[in-house]
Amino acid sequence: MIQLIELRVNGECHDLAIEPRRTLADVLRHDVGLTGTHVGCEHGVCGACTVLVDGAPARACLLFPAQVENSEIRTVESLGGPGGEPGDLQRCFSEHHGLQCGFCTPGFLMLAEGYLAERPDANREEIREVVASNLCRCTGYQTIVDAIEDCATRRRAALQERLDGRTRTSTETRTQGSPA
Repeated sequence: MIQLIELRVNGECHDLAIEPRRTLADVLRHDVGLTGTHVGCEHGVCGACTVLVDGAPARACLLFPAQVENSEIRTVESLGGPGGEPGDLQRCFSEHHGLQCGFCTPGFLMLAEGYLAERPDANREEIREVVASNLCRCTGYQTIVDAIEDCATRRRAALQERLDGRTRTSTETRTQGSPA
């Protein structure tokens, strides 16, 4: 039996004819052509297949595509910039050597992306607890925690800078518009 579905992945719609028994991880890799989602344990334990479904981290090896048909799915390929340059989280992973062999990295990146969107003010202990849900045999987790903490700090600083800029602009506009 073949099932017709439409998946929205990284902002693009994909009309697919697939066997219903196939996992989201397999469909993303083999039908959509996004090979950044890795398949490790195939039991939802290791986290290598983590993607975002409507902004929340999810294990793609445990999901059937029909379960997420009306959802927005994001894979690690969505993190880069428009020219293919690495996104801020990817740069932090690189700068802090949180990559090592790289097999688990896409899952950690997507876990962190979803978590930081939900908790932009996350502290080190919270980050440490979250990353414990994914498995890595190379890094010892310290560099991954360092990378996520650094990215969170940079994102908060950038947001504060934008907010400060808006405050200055609106204050300047009110000052210029008032009579002397």
